[in-house]
Amino acid sequence: MIECKRVFLDTAPVIYYLQQDEKYFKKVKNIFYNLRTSKASFVSSDIMLAEYSVFPLRTGKENLLRALNEFVVLADVEIVHTSNEIAMQTARIRADYKGFKSMDAFQIATAVISGCDLFLTNDKQLRQYRDMKCTTVEDFDI
Repeated sequence: MIECKRVFLDTAPVIYYLQQDEKYFKKVKNIFYNLRTSKASFVSSDIMLAEYSVFPLRTGKENLLRALNEFVVLADVEIVHTSNEIAMQTARIRADYKGFKSMDAFQIATAVISGCDLFLTNDKQLRQYRDMKCTTVEDFDI
């Protein structure tokens, strides 16, 4: 397991966990458990909340919205809101990494500004970010 203190949760791992994804649910559950056991704290953003909520709102699955709210509270996920500082960091990231999408760059910028030492995603492209450890769910041997 990777040693870290503050883990930024990108949207995909949260979706896999809360919607019990066939392929990734058990792995993400074990990752979350191991990170919490090692005393890591979780951080995410209002962007994750917005991205996650699209499917439940589109399909009328209110239970998935409740599950998200419960997860944030029970896992004590710190939700960081976008700011001018995060917007400028996003612009720097997009300038340096031309292939990064705006929302991905916002997520990484939020992780950087909030002092995270690990960015948990499942977007392999984001592993090329050099200023913080970015790892995918698939990178874990759990």
